[in-house]
Parts: sequence; structure tokens; C-alpha cells
Amino acid sequence: MSRRPRIICKYQHIIVRGIGKQILFESEEDYQKYLDLIKRFMKDTSLEIMAYCLMENHVHLLIHDEEGEISGFMKRLGISYAAYYNNKYARAGHLFQDRYKSEPITDEKYLLTVFRYILNNPVKAGIADADKYEWSSYQEFVSRKGLTEPGILGKMVGSPSKFKKFMGEEEGQECMEYSEIKHNDEWAKKVIKDTLNIKSGTEIQSMTKNDRNEALAQLKEKGISIRQLERLTGINRGVIQKAKSCQ
Repeated sequence: MSRRPRIICKYQHIIVRGIGKQILFESEEDYQKYLDLIKRFMKDTSLEIMAYCLMENHVHLLIHDEEGEISGFMKRLGISYAAYYNNKYARAGHLFQDRYKSEPITDEKYLLTVFRYILNNPVKAGIADADKYEWSSYQEFVSRKGLTEPGILGKMVGSPSKFKKFMGEEEGQECMEYSEIKHNDEWAKKVIKDTLNIKSGTEIQSMTKNDRNEALAQLKEKGISIRQLERLTGINRGVIQKAKSCQ
């Protein structure tokens, strides 16, 4: 059965997430690559990106879409970034979880709510203050320069000082959420023990090359980031990046 077409709405809140808790961005280069691809593919559309926030394993976008071009844009973006990521980290298969999630925004009050929610994601995750987080459009809205177009939000929110006050206000409505499991080191240690039946990640160092690569490949597929594996196993980052399943 073919999929039902998405409802076309001028403003949409988009969430993209990694498959099976997969980390999407391992380095600053990865974050920048995703933004460069957004800019590249936007040129072929009339879309406007009004806000974005790139988190380690998911992405939020607020898009103004007059012509119903989101679906094609997101498909090209996803295919291109997955090809880049898989090539760089020597992995295969899908990178993203199903299709992107989308939520139509039908009134100005909720548009403001979603805008604030997206930019406050790093605060909610306990990573950084909204104005200090590098991979969101917060500072672009202040400077009116960059990838995003403030559009109607610029008039609704107002000056930088009013924007700062606006960002500190409580949400008036609930937004579409990304259901995230915290991928801290304690979680990663448990996954390593349960998956490989070992007491510590450092035991992987004493495995044969093939067994080591198989173990690392399995752990990456479970959603443990390369940075975490490097910390918890003591194995060189380059070795972890290249590790593939022998199956």
C-alpha cells in the first residue's frame, strides 16, 4: 500500500532522528556538513528555514513551505548526509529512523512556541544555555545573518533584548517531542557488558583483530558514539571508525 501524502501547511516543525538510537554527529565537521547540505538543497526550492537545532542524535527544523516542497527536500538531505556519514565512519545501512516526523503549525501563538522550544533544546538536554550552543540558529536570529530567515518571527519577537526575554518565558503549549534515551557513559557501559558479556570495555583491547572489529561494529550499531567507545575501551578513534562487522 502506498503511503498517504503529507498535509501541506505553510509552517512545519520537523524532527529527524537516527535509527536505533544512532548518533548522527560525531564531530564539528559532521554538524557543519549537515548545515552545508541544507544550504545547498534549499537553493533549488522556495523553502525558508526559520530555525534549526542540531543535537547529537536528532535534528529540529522549523520550515516555511509555500509550495509543498518539504518532502523532496528532506529526502535529498537525508540521502546525501547518510552517504557522507556512512563513508566517513565505514558503516552501511540506514542512518535515519523511518521518515522524518512533521507537525503542521496552524496559528501564530503555536509558531512562537515551537520556535522557542527548538532553540531551547540544548537547555532542556542540560548541554548548554541556548545562546551559547553552537549548532542552533539562536545567534543567527540575533544577527539576522546566516542560514535562517526570521520572516514573520522577526516582527513577532522584536529586538534582541525582547528576544532574550521571550526565550526565558515558559512554554504555553506542548510541542512535538523527540523521545530520547540519555546516552550517557553508564548506559554505554551496560550496553557493552550486556552485548559482549564482558566486565569492562577495556577487555576489547585483548581480542583478536577480527573479534575486536566485530565487537566495535556491534556497539556502534547499538548507538554508542565513537567518542564514548574511545573513552570506555581505550582504543584509538581511527580503529573504532574503521571497524566493520565480519558478517
